[in-house]
Amino acid sequence: MAKPQKLACVFWLRLSLRLVAISILCTVISQTLLAQRHPVSDQPETPFKLAAFEVAGKTHLGLVLGEYALDIAAANAQLAKQAKLPNVAIPAEMRELIEQYARLAPRLYQLANFYQNAKLDGLAFAHSLDKIALKAPIKYPWNLLAAAVNYKSHAAEMGGTHTVNVEAEDPIFFAKSPRNCIIDPGAPFLLPPGRNIDWEGELAIVMGKPAFNLTLEQAHDYVFGYSIVFDVSDRGGAGRKLNATIPGPNWFNMKSREGAAPFGPFIVPKEFMPNHANLRIVTKVNGVVKQDGNTKNLIFDEAHIVRYLSSVLTLYPGDVIVTGTPEGVGAARKPPEFLKPGDEVAIEIKGIGILKTPLRAAQK
Repeated sequence: MAKPQKLACVFWLRLSLRLVAISILCTVISQTLLAQRHPVSDQPETPFKLAAFEVAGKTHLGLVLGEYALDIAAANAQLAKQAKLPNVAIPAEMRELIEQYARLAPRLYQLANFYQNAKLDGLAFAHSLDKIALKAPIKYPWNLLAAAVNYKSHAAEMGGTHTVNVEAEDPIFFAKSPRNCIIDPGAPFLLPPGRNIDWEGELAIVMGKPAFNLTLEQAHDYVFGYSIVFDVSDRGGAGRKLNATIPGPNWFNMKSREGAAPFGPFIVPKEFMPNHANLRIVTKVNGVVKQDGNTKNLIFDEAHIVRYLSSVLTLYPGDVIVTGTPEGVGAARKPPEFLKPGDEVAIEIKGIGILKTPLRAAQK
């Protein structure tokens, strides 16, 4: 081959290699810039709450960031498209989300991390909390179980003097009907004629996995998160007398009236509430503080509660456990105080939210 031809071949070979190298470099740079542009962490770096809310007659699952609730399904679809992430199927019901949380948590973390600093106002799937109707987070759990006299101060104000040994004794529990008792945040409780209805603000534990015969050490691992329940309590009044064959309170009449478990407004996953054993609970009636307690004063703590209940029956994902109320109930006041039509009960647990319930007269 002539020398000019050899030189030409070498030139074109070098040029081709350079072009290939430039192409590879451009691809690497492009992928790097894309990764830098959309670094969506799937770790729990941004705290969020979960909610159910209604817009235009349709109920959605919401991821709450500040004063906005993101429609999880719609936000998820947008995130997958914008950040070029794989699609993740999102259930339409809170119990299913809890059941599938191990699969869904990384995507929920990505949503919170991606949108935490975004301008949410104007996004079609972001709704201001003051413009939507919040619903009870779970409708309806398989079990709604509630602890009685689980604060020393409340036990004392109700006349209890017994010193409890939590390792040798079981807590006192009663069941409330989930389907009949749970009502939405802001929904009115209808006061039955002639009955003395009392306030009881309480921390609620929401279960995350099927649980049976757990140990104290296992209990927290089976918990999903925390919410608020107003344990509406009937202290007696007009009506027929209780059959006195067996002495004791009529728990069914006292605790399971229609609408007697306002629930919400949010569920906080446990990874964002490590201080669940030290939460301030404040109950107000018409803006006046009636109860001001703290979960650090529970007689039976979360572990003992879950161990006991799971020794009796299987707890399921989404089951709600109401942990008891601190001192300050109306029945213990001198003179006793009870709720009347037009009152509003507001229960606040810092880090979770405020559950408000107006009181209305039931039709006779």
